[in-house]
Amino acid sequence: MVIGVIIILSLFFLYNPLENSLFPKCPLYAFTGTYCPGCGSQRAIHQILNGNIITGLRHNFLIVLLVLIIIYDLFIKFLNVLLKRKFSNLLHKPAITISLLVVILLYWVLRNINQYPFNILAP
Repeated sequence: MVIGVIIILSLFFLYNPLENSLFPKCPLYAFTGTYCPGCGSQRAIHQILNGNIITGLRHNFLIVLLVLIIIYDLFIKFLNVLLKRKFSNLLHKPAITISLLVVILLYWVLRNINQYPFNILAP
């Protein structure tokens, strides 16, 4: 799994999704012209891996949430293995799951409003 992640991140580092057909396009945007919560994330990953953090974040602000969730999850797993204890992962609590779903749905709606300041959320 780690090797697969390294290969995928290497592809995102080396190839710009805007200039390469290797990366899939968003089917929702292609059919409806509506941005989904993930639209722009491939470009964001490419830009962030190449050191353009602000440009990457402008493509998809939810990348910050994704990174925080991954770091937290890996930290809890690391603690459980290192200390041989069972720390509870807050991400598995229904209230957190619902909260994340609400944030993602709000982001989805707001980024499709073509008025300032919401249009800043569009990729």
